[in-house]
Amino acid sequence: MDPFSFNDTLLLATILFSIGLAGVLVRRNMVFMLMSLDIMLNATALVFVGAGARWHDATGQVMFLMILALAAVETAVGLAIILCLHARGRPTLDADGGNLLRGAEHG
Repeated sequence: MDPFSFNDTLLLATILFSIGLAGVLVRRNMVFMLMSLDIMLNATALVFVGAGARWHDATGQVMFLMILALAAVETAVGLAIILCLHARGRPTLDADGGNLLRGAEHG
């Protein structure tokens, strides 16, 4: 007998995804937004693992590894963008002022 049913797994994934979505929509700090996106990706990975366990298929674990790799790449690119903005002298990590990435400034 499984310790968690598939419905419990879906409920936990829904709660995690909702927390991550609320973090992306409410907070404007870019590091916090990256962490919230990782929570959302982990919630989707949890659904794949739960579905794979439910139907006794290893595809869920394979998709989990792919989502984990995607989350690592997303975090690396996001942190690189944050460091690029910091190197240009941006004083804050607020996501609303991201127009400094467009290239050379005019005037």
